[in-house]
Amino acid sequence: MFRRIDLLLLGITIVLTLFGLAMIASVSVFESYQITQRLYDIPSNSFYLWRSFMHVSVGIVAMLVMMAIPYWLWAKYARLLFLLSLLLLALVFIPAFQPSGSQTSHSWVSLGFFTLQPSELLKLTLIFYLSVWLQKREQLIGTFKEGFLPFATLLVLSTVIVALQPDLGSFFVIAGISSVMFFIAGGNVFHLLLGGGLAGILGLPIILNKEYIRDRFIAFLRPTDPSIAESIGFQIKQALIAIGSGGFFGVGYGKSIQKFGYLPEVQADMIFSAMAEELGFFRLLIVLMMYTILVWRGYKIAQEAPDRFGFLMATGITTWIAFQTLVNIAVNLSLFPLTGLTLPFISYGGSSLLSLLAGIGILLNISMHSTQEASLARRTKPKGLKKVFG
Repeated sequence: MFRRIDLLLLGITIVLTLFGLAMIASVSVFESYQITQRLYDIPSNSFYLWRSFMHVSVGIVAMLVMMAIPYWLWAKYARLLFLLSLLLLALVFIPAFQPSGSQTSHSWVSLGFFTLQPSELLKLTLIFYLSVWLQKREQLIGTFKEGFLPFATLLVLSTVIVALQPDLGSFFVIAGISSVMFFIAGGNVFHLLLGGGLAGILGLPIILNKEYIRDRFIAFLRPTDPSIAESIGFQIKQALIAIGSGGFFGVGYGKSIQKFGYLPEVQADMIFSAMAEELGFFRLLIVLMMYTILVWRGYKIAQEAPDRFGFLMATGITTWIAFQTLVNIAVNLSLFPLTGLTLPFISYGGSSLLSLLAGIGILLNISMHSTQEASLARRTKPKGLKKVFG
């Protein structure tokens, strides 16, 4: 069985993850020094590096565990895991479960000796639940009453609670994952547009209720205004300076200037800009090519999945990675408002990396069971035939 594993997908994932560790080691030195001096009075340049190393270690273990668990077992626990994710999302609003320190948003929950970002877990468990739900309603997805209305209710439930945090990035990613899965399962395009509009009408006003979120949209819509660029648009201005400074060949690994306090969140959602500064356009193309191959392999696994549940789940996971990557890069290029989304496998962020590597583990497990014969059997299976997992 392990002989059929997608080694190309596995190899690219490991390379991107280790590359992310190397980039964090380079771009986070100043931020590490600042935070350790403030919190511990013992300055260190490797605070974020060592924490990222722990995140990577836990994430790799999670990927290996998910790779060993037969993917169809997740169908049995999909509803439970989805409800657990919603419960964790609700806990972020309870002061007793909020991490210490001031926060502009309620995105984290403290569970004793570690903190977790539930919206990252929701992305994966929602894919589980949607895969089961869409499979069961295979012949009803195109209808309004039995297909669209239940889907819209599920979408609103998932996005509004995220909007209340507010988490603009996860709001868009969850809506994007759900919409693509609904469409490829046979959903009506008109219904899809209606559902997206409904989620936007209900969710965006909640998100925009926060002043700092409104500022992000203002900075995006008025990037050339000098007063905006020096205030609420400072972060994206510095990101563009970093990208422009890199040119075709970059200033060299470890030689970024913007990382020294000029570019906020340089080790997190703005790491793409620092990569462009240090590596340059041509080397960055190699990284983008790896993302492209990863997404291609993910959809290839979905295409050859032996059953509809595996097909839907592989499609959802791959869409998640692709959509989040595109949005993060668009933000760094000032093509989209700031969202706080991480660059998959590279940015600093334990919850994000753990969820993404777990998703890759599931993709790899599906690839172990995927064959062209199984794919053909799935596509030619008579509609309405009940799937028996085992």
